[in-house]
Amino acid sequence: MGRFTAVWQEGAVLLISVLNILRMLNKNLLRVAGWGVVLGMAAISIVIPYEVFGRYFLGSMPPWSGELTTFSLVWVTMLGAAVGLPRGYQIGMTSLVDKLPPGAGRAVKVLGYAVSMVILSVLVIYGFDQTLLNINQISSAMQISMALPYLAIPVGSFLMWLVTLEQALDVLTGNRLSPQES
Repeated sequence: MGRFTAVWQEGAVLLISVLNILRMLNKNLLRVAGWGVVLGMAAISIVIPYEVFGRYFLGSMPPWSGELTTFSLVWVTMLGAAVGLPRGYQIGMTSLVDKLPPGAGRAVKVLGYAVSMVILSVLVIYGFDQTLLNINQISSAMQISMALPYLAIPVGSFLMWLVTLEQALDVLTGNRLSPQES
């Protein structure tokens, strides 16, 4: 019995060490993603009024403005979803989990995180495939590779995958039970 306990404790220490490294990695990646959201929103906030002004007062609008706004919105959406995930900004139904005993509630939470990670893995894989498929396609107005807007899908999904892994490990180790408690 003593050997099993020692191995179990070593595994728990290793898991907590991995969790701490993951937490630090996520914190830094999400800080960069947060600045990406700020820059994207700034671009959208500047370009849309400029586009409206050009259309209604100058009689023409720059051809690149619509593409820049659309591409920025894609990036803001994917990065913003990743930034909001650890803060609990996603939609969730907790009524079932709240009514379960603590052990069963933890199991359901981990199962939910596992399903989310599978879905996010599919988004990363197929998003990266789409990025590669569109690398030689050039946007009509800005003349940039369409891989750039497509890249937002695997990047944002991978960030969300890392956050979801951290949340699942938090529940497994008993560190935190919900994003709002962090």
